[in-house]
Amino acid sequence: MMKVLIIGGAGGIGSSTAFNLLSAQGTYEIVLVDTRPNMITSHVMDQENALALGATPDTVRGGTPEDTLDADVVVLSAAVPLRLNSSRSVFLADNAAIVGQCLRPLKDSGFGGVVLMLTNPVDALMTWVHRQGWVPRHRLIGYTLNDSLRLRTGIAYALGVHPRNVDAWMIGEHGEGQVPLYSRITVGGEPVVLTTEQRAAAEEYADNWYARHVALDSGRTSTWTTGLGTARLIEAIATDSGTVLPASVVLDGEYGVHGASLGVPVELGRDGVRRVVEWDLTPGELHGMQQAAVRVEAAVADMDDVSAAR
Repeated sequence: MMKVLIIGGAGGIGSSTAFNLLSAQGTYEIVLVDTRPNMITSHVMDQENALALGATPDTVRGGTPEDTLDADVVVLSAAVPLRLNSSRSVFLADNAAIVGQCLRPLKDSGFGGVVLMLTNPVDALMTWVHRQGWVPRHRLIGYTLNDSLRLRTGIAYALGVHPRNVDAWMIGEHGEGQVPLYSRITVGGEPVVLTTEQRAAAEEYADNWYARHVALDSGRTSTWTTGLGTARLIEAIATDSGTVLPASVVLDGEYGVHGASLGVPVELGRDGVRRVVEWDLTPGELHGMQQAAVRVEAAVADMDDVSAAR
């Protein structure tokens, strides 16, 4: 049984991840940790009844930060509350403090699990965490699947097809530096080249999704998509399947990037990232990756400046 600890388990994304794990392949001890104990108890009371409908004999319970130390997967979804903004980067300093508090104890604990980072801005935080020496890069995975899902949905709308029939990938930064791979689109397994109008429609959907959602001022995040997507990543790790999914990882020369964490296709297994899958990209796509790395490095430098000022 794989122990999955969800920090921020009382929130929408954390509780959605736990719920979606009940239908995933693999057997899980799901442990929810949060600063709101009554919310944790409420979720546990609810989900323990749902166990009877689960796919495998999972368990779910509330826990404490000490449960982190022997977890197989630590899902970090804790963050400051969402507020009106135009970019995930506005949360960098505050969320870095939360991430540091949660992950710093892992350094000297003998922790051998995988950290799955959901807290934003994920690429800058991943880069910063790795430089602290808390977790090796192959066991440090940032969630970016939603970018590819939004690109697939935008393409589906442009072409009038169902999103599940579209295969398309968004790599680069989880933010303004995202890089759509228009050179690798397939629909029903067949390569597709979008017209200028179709590409514009797909880009409008994918590029503006976050701003449109935050402008609603609903106070909620991408609860259902992120919860299901995170469960799929954990399932790939638990089953040691070698499934290739998009994720932010610290790069060591792949795609010409050194030391910054960016979204790329990765092969996942029990120990985290087996390998970064390197595809042949167009010159424009490679340039986009370089520019994304520059943006991430600038964000990390800003974070270091804030930390020094404190």
